[in-house]
Amino acid sequence: MSAESTEERILSVLEEDAQASYAEIADRVDVSKPTVRKYIQRLEEEGVILGYSADIDPKKLPTQSIALVGLDVESERYVEVTRELKDVPEIEALYTSSGDHMLMAEVRAQDGDAVGDVIETTILDIEGVTAAHPSFLQERLK
Repeated sequence: MSAESTEERILSVLEEDAQASYAEIADRVDVSKPTVRKYIQRLEEEGVILGYSADIDPKKLPTQSIALVGLDVESERYVEVTRELKDVPEIEALYTSSGDHMLMAEVRAQDGDAVGDVIETTILDIEGVTAAHPSFLQERLK
């Protein structure tokens, strides 16, 4: 087996279950625990693995709303805008996009009104943000 295929299989297990132990990964990938440890350490050092997180079903969070917000940004202010958006605590994740919007922000707040407030009073107040298009997540299907 090539190193690349082992790496891909380890990453696949981690994407499926970020809490899998080295022993579980080793069993599923058919390599030793030290091999798993070595690959994961290297992938973390190289920035391939950025962190570990929990997948959350927003429908089961009665006190939290999650929206994906498409953001339109003035090209000449792109760098400054992304820096400011990264500092907004309610923005859980920020992505570049090749779709209808330059950026996509995952915004979490207590309820829909609070998400709206974050968009109106924080995000749209950033110089260079020209529009925000929220889509509220209702139910996780997969």
